[in-house]
Amino acid sequence: MPSTPTPTSPAPATATLSAATPSPATTGLKTVLHPVSDLARAKAVHTALLGVPPQIDEPYYVGFEVAGQHIGLLPSGGPQGLTSSLAYWHVPDIEAKLAELTTAGATLTEAAHDVGGGRLVATVTDPDGNVLGLLQDR
Repeated sequence: MPSTPTPTSPAPATATLSAATPSPATTGLKTVLHPVSDLARAKAVHTALLGVPPQIDEPYYVGFEVAGQHIGLLPSGGPQGLTSSLAYWHVPDIEAKLAELTTAGATLTEAAHDVGGGRLVATVTDPDGNVLGLLQDR
């Protein structure tokens, strides 16, 4: 019978990744965009929340980098017309991941395109209507 860790005993050892373990299909959710109606007020709130000033501060976009995350504020939902927050999964090959997702049943919403600096983004919608963002840095 396996032991159950207690607050004073160590947890059982867990498996570690070996060289034979395939690399992950994503490096995680690292970018979240929020549509905002008042950019100045949203910037003040997020500066207070995150404890750092924005690294990008333009009338069309405000972006923060903190703890390995990028938080972006888009006035009026930006060119994407966002009406809710959108999280982006960072992937090594955006075209391959789009093909995999659409084969699995997702619908392409926004084809991969460069948004500057070699960064590609795309979105798909899952069968329940959830929008999933993909991001690849080249």
